[in-house]
Amino acid sequence: MKAKYISYQDTHSFSKLVLDYVNDDAQLKSFYSFRPDMDGLKKAVDARNFKGNRAELVEVLNQQYQNVKTNKSVKHNISILANENTFTVTTGHQLNLFTGPLYFIYKIVTTINLALELKIAYPDKNFVPIYWMATEDHDF
Repeated sequence: MKAKYISYQDTHSFSKLVLDYVNDDAQLKSFYSFRPDMDGLKKAVDARNFKGNRAELVEVLNQQYQNVKTNKSVKHNISILANENTFTVTTGHQLNLFTGPLYFIYKIVTTINLALELKIAYPDKNFVPIYWMATEDHDF
């Protein structure tokens, strides 16, 4: 299959702000800590220090999932959250009207794939994909 790269700018579909962000404009750097690339993600992981109680987190998640049919991957991901070298890759979705399911499926698949890519890049660390459904976040 032949593929052709089209720059964000050439699509004429993005605001100047988005284009400046994608192009790493210096004026925007004070608004974020890490670039959304593998180097930026490595820096973000190195800067993280989870202060919560990991054992309690795992215990509560296991209780919440005890009556839910899950596969081995879900159980494994919950259990490794107890490890200090485990990080989450999180995405969420706010419910809205008049959109189909493809966008949130794409977000979930992208999050899972990023967690897998990070594990390959940093094999001494674990990455758990998390999907958060923002059902309480609405504009009604």
